[in-house]
Amino acid sequence: MELSIFFAGTAGSVPSARRGLPATLIRRGGDRILEDCGEGTQRQLLRSVGLADVTDVFLTHFHADHWLGLPGMLKSFDLRDRDRPLAIYGPPGTKKLLNAVKFVWGGTGYDIELIELEPGEPVLRDGYEIAPLAVRHRGAAYGYELVEDDRPGRFDAQLAQRLGVAFGPDFGRLQRGETVNGVAPEQVIGETRPGRRVVLSGDTRPCDAVAEAAYRADVLVHEATFATEDAERARDTQHSTAAEAAALARDAEVGLLALTHLSARYPGGLLRDEARAIFPRCEVPRDFDTIEVPFAEKGLPELIRWQANPANPSNPANPTHPAGPAPLPAEAKP
Repeated sequence: MELSIFFAGTAGSVPSARRGLPATLIRRGGDRILEDCGEGTQRQLLRSVGLADVTDVFLTHFHADHWLGLPGMLKSFDLRDRDRPLAIYGPPGTKKLLNAVKFVWGGTGYDIELIELEPGEPVLRDGYEIAPLAVRHRGAAYGYELVEDDRPGRFDAQLAQRLGVAFGPDFGRLQRGETVNGVAPEQVIGETRPGRRVVLSGDTRPCDAVAEAAYRADVLVHEATFATEDAERARDTQHSTAAEAAALARDAEVGLLALTHLSARYPGGLLRDEARAIFPRCEVPRDFDTIEVPFAEKGLPELIRWQANPANPSNPANPTHPAGPAPLPAEAKP
């Protein structure tokens, strides 16, 4: 089952020439879960992976840079004859905000459901759940934790055959928990394996809710609006520095830290280096980069740059090459 994190917008507060406003697309199997929808998000998606039939939208808070792209995207879905309902989740106040601007997109041929969540109230999906985390920012603000269900332990087919279980339907009976020919499932099936976990902080100061959720998570996506030199401003505005995010990731023993919501005043390399001095397993994604999240037994999460991604039309590995647009310019290095 695929699990990946696609960064449609990685800037904080205002866009830059290379970074769009906050929007992160989690892809799991056929589900497309959008966290935040800054201005220009639909165009960012059209320029990269396509304007997917988003299954859910989760808003972290109500600052304009995190939701102002939503009305236009909702209308675009309608013009594309979407008929699948769309659920939009967020903190208390989500209904008031979006109902106040509903006139922007008008009526739609599909249903839009506005759902306000309480901290720790999970949204259940087939094989996983998404739980909101109350974080430290100005006003009501959430981060989100995606947690997959535990998986059955590994089935040892060779051992089962040595114990006298014939290959075929009896294998399936064992894996469903039945005893077959005196062989109990626990004799040939290993311990339950945990599913994958991804935590997205939203805008926040370092806080216990994120630290606890991120403990040994596969990936933590944490905001890093400021460099250490502006730590006081980070505290005043209820944001984090790259070093603070790295310290949290180190203490939480996460598999990979991804820094986002970057201020245009810093090159990405500066924030990356500050963070890596504390927590080496750190990346600073650019717009259109992806983090692939494999199961633990298959390796560590990995950042894939857009230029190297087969989904990029300008990549020779893409069947549409060379008709696609040129790749975006690389992040300026310090």
